[in-house]
Amino acid sequence: MPTPPTILIFDSGLGGLTVLREIVRARPDAHYVYVADDAFFPYGHHTEDEIIARVVPLVGELIEAHAPDLVVIACNTASTLVMSHLRDAYRLPFVGTVPAIKPACISSRTRRVSVLGTRGTVKREYTRKLISDFAQGCEVTLVGSGELASLAEAALSGQRVRDEDIAAELAPCFVGDGANDPARTDTVVLACTHYPLLLERLTRLAPWPVDWIDPAPAIARRVADLLGPAGSESDEAGAEMIFTSKRPHALTDALTPFFGGRVPA
Repeated sequence: MPTPPTILIFDSGLGGLTVLREIVRARPDAHYVYVADDAFFPYGHHTEDEIIARVVPLVGELIEAHAPDLVVIACNTASTLVMSHLRDAYRLPFVGTVPAIKPACISSRTRRVSVLGTRGTVKREYTRKLISDFAQGCEVTLVGSGELASLAEAALSGQRVRDEDIAAELAPCFVGDGANDPARTDTVVLACTHYPLLLERLTRLAPWPVDWIDPAPAIARRVADLLGPAGSESDEAGAEMIFTSKRPHALTDALTPFFGGRVPA
């Protein structure tokens, strides 16, 4: 039986679990190593140079320790900064996560799209270049949230997160005079992998219905394309969860669904 591929998924925290979930569906035969850099979370509180200096050597150490066949940077903030550095430094495939502006603008009917990301992601030149290249006549509103990623982590960890706190972060995405305004926002790009963790609540708290664009399915398709055809699911395929802080956690029940039912070691 061929050895299942090892896929390393790296994020600043738990948001990349939303990407992992889709990749597991696409490649159930793989062995997964999920790394949450919680010792440096949230990345939005650090400078660009600090993030590059942190992530590039750390990923190198993880590659040496786990010998993955492919690495996914499941973090918009990191991806907009480090992908070129990683590809220059290490000889294996990398898949990044960038705001899904192109598909959002293609699908928008009112031609008004909002991009909801961290403050770092929305101010990056990389993000503005995506808008310049792919807005296709849409009016794009950039919304930088300072707290939503932390709120998502808290909610996944079982802490109480108030609707009012989520709604306050979400409100600037909605431009227009209500659900009947033909020029209202009708599409919101979730430009942080943490945000789909709150999707049910985002949908409920939105002042009117919108399409939410989550990049995770597209990332999973790219991973599957790079790895080639999947083998049959192997008993050897498993899952590992690593927190860079080395702090103990009690999240096993919450994490298992993201790993396709496996209990991460």
